[in-house]
Amino acid sequence: MIVWIFGHFLAICIGISLGLIGGGGSVLAVPILVYVMGVTPKPAIAMTLFIVGSVSLIGAIPHWQQGNVNLKTAFMFGSATMLGAYVGAKLATLPFITGTIQMILFALMMLLAAGFMINKNAKPIPKVAATDLDLSLYPKPICKYCWLWMLSEGLGVGLLTGLVGVGGGFAIVPALVLLGNTPMKQAIGTSLLIIAMNSVAGLLGYLGQVSLNWHLMASFTIAASIGTISGAYLSQFVQPRQLQRGFGYLLIAVASFILFQNRSKFYSSPSPTAYNIGQEQHYQNSRSHFGYKKIRNSI
Repeated sequence: MIVWIFGHFLAICIGISLGLIGGGGSVLAVPILVYVMGVTPKPAIAMTLFIVGSVSLIGAIPHWQQGNVNLKTAFMFGSATMLGAYVGAKLATLPFITGTIQMILFALMMLLAAGFMINKNAKPIPKVAATDLDLSLYPKPICKYCWLWMLSEGLGVGLLTGLVGVGGGFAIVPALVLLGNTPMKQAIGTSLLIIAMNSVAGLLGYLGQVSLNWHLMASFTIAASIGTISGAYLSQFVQPRQLQRGFGYLLIAVASFILFQNRSKFYSSPSPTAYNIGQEQHYQNSRSHFGYKKIRNSI
């Protein structure tokens, strides 16, 4: 019971971080599900897609009401990301893609996101509107047909979403602005809808391949949604720039922990069935001496 309460408290913190800094907080959902709630990696990634997708869809509602969701752009970019997410999820269910490999790839993505956050906030504050975003770290489009680049990036972002469960918001917003000529306010609102679309496609790729704890998914979604609303309110009093650098260092610490935990766990599973049994037992044994409580997943 204590583990359940603590895990949902952390889910609320994820939502608060989403509301405060506008993204990145969802990347903590996977390690919380794995190392706190005791869910094995593959189901945890699939469950994260449901949680992040639901919270993003809720967050897109006020943007839609304000007219800041571009459905045409969401369909064009989102169709590519959905295809990538579905393919990534199907790749993740192959026997040779173990949960350990996914966690290591996930940790590397955390380090990449942390590097963007820290480097961006190490620069002097540009004199731009409050709704603008610093795009200096994002490569300038060099193609004549930028929509091709946008579709290509959409496929890449979607592939990562399905494979390791990252939402990709840190790449979607700059792509919409620079490659899709989308105004910043519309890019933010549209990106939330695209993340929700990604999550649906990725989750469909996992359905029938992994066991999911629907009750835990629902309760985590509710907790994160409450946190998101609270974070949006607190953002009126706190500058996101002051928090992003510290959050970047937190991501480095969590990624380092994940890499340390998986430093000697490389192995191959002969079949998906053998993976489901062997991988679950492996993670249960590896965390038993840390005092983690195993929560069995059920469909």
